[in-house]
Amino acid sequence: MKIIIAGAGRIGSSLAEVLSKEGHDITVIDRDEETISHVSNDIDVICLEGSATNPDVLTEAGAKNAELLIAATEQDEVNMVCGISARKLGTKHVVARVRDTEYLGKTEFLREALGISLLVNPEYECAKEISRILRFPSAARIDAFSKGSLEIVEHRVAPGGSLDGVPLRDFQRTFGAKVLVSLAEREGEAIIPKGDFTVKGGDVLSITGISKELRKFFMAAGAYKRPVKNVMITGGGRTSVYLTRILEENGISVTVIEEDRKRCEELCELIPEARIICGKASRSDVLLEEGIRSADGFVTLFGDDGDNIITSIYARHCTDGKIVTRINHEHFAEILDNKEFDSIVIPKKIIVQQITRYVRAMSNSVGSSMETLYKLADGKAEALEFKINPDAKCIGIPIRDLQLKPNVLIAALIRNGKSIIPDGSTEIKPDDHAVIVTEAGWLETIDGIMKGA
Repeated sequence: MKIIIAGAGRIGSSLAEVLSKEGHDITVIDRDEETISHVSNDIDVICLEGSATNPDVLTEAGAKNAELLIAATEQDEVNMVCGISARKLGTKHVVARVRDTEYLGKTEFLREALGISLLVNPEYECAKEISRILRFPSAARIDAFSKGSLEIVEHRVAPGGSLDGVPLRDFQRTFGAKVLVSLAEREGEAIIPKGDFTVKGGDVLSITGISKELRKFFMAAGAYKRPVKNVMITGGGRTSVYLTRILEENGISVTVIEEDRKRCEELCELIPEARIICGKASRSDVLLEEGIRSADGFVTLFGDDGDNIITSIYARHCTDGKIVTRINHEHFAEILDNKEFDSIVIPKKIIVQQITRYVRAMSNSVGSSMETLYKLADGKAEALEFKINPDAKCIGIPIRDLQLKPNVLIAALIRNGKSIIPDGSTEIKPDDHAVIVTEAGWLETIDGIMKGA
């Protein structure tokens, strides 16, 4: 597929790398000479220096015949103008990054008026992910399928804990919960495990189930954390506003600490139900005075990654509540010892997987039924949700008899809104939603899980 990416920042360059590896023809546009030079040296894609709002530059990039343009510059208006220009020149689909809070409620209008296929908002998506983590604090990460009917949660196994040394075949008997370990990450390797796989301390497990069963599992395993009732947030940017609104809709009280007085005044208008504190949240005396010891949840949303990391470490010594750390530069997350951090959220990764899902669905010429895609184990594996069409080849065959490709797991089925953890006798039916866990980067349709497809 011919894809143009406008903007070679963190999101644009990451998309270029991921989509290029999936076999797409990528052209990247950026007006900064140094930035475009870095992309050209690091990634095997075509690079153009220039403004993506310039029709001549877009034409040179191949907008006339492009299947998709992804507008990922830092400016919303530039992204929208770029999308309009590309559509006029002949580009079939446009994805635009739009960040301003004023545009959030106007998504449908913008899509119809500007001809944009998909609008993505990194701050809003980041806030949604953090809210899911705070809703289920026992997990380091939580991914939802079929509007929350099923979830995959990530959990690091404590050495010597109740999970250490337990074979997967004994999980339901030992813990009394209908869950499935769909992926295990051990020493940097992503493993799609079978029943004889024995869990070890330090493993990071991706566990599939409905909320009730997952809660039962974590309680039986001694890893359950109490529900979050009050949250302290450091930094008052866009993500803080989105997150506060989501949390308050769910009955969670919020304290936001922001250093800039003018921004504090704006926050009082944007999120009037929240408690706004004007102070330096990286100072221990401010955090202690404002009640960090009694906070059930603590979220670091400074603009600086170093402040987020250091403040999270300090918070760990003050509270046993859930701590969520936002990291903007992925290399910081790679060098951190995740055992010291409850949950790390990287906005770039969230948007990259959202757009990758959209591109993967477009790639199937007969129309893909893919509805959800999540990257697992630092991108080494994926969990994908498919709506089963009546002509799917996997229908009506017991799972034990399906000739599945290697390293493919049917983790769950969602049927009439109810989740099923399948066994060998389970059959896939039309209109089911199937959640598949497999190696990253290749699966586009449900029939692709079968040998010979």
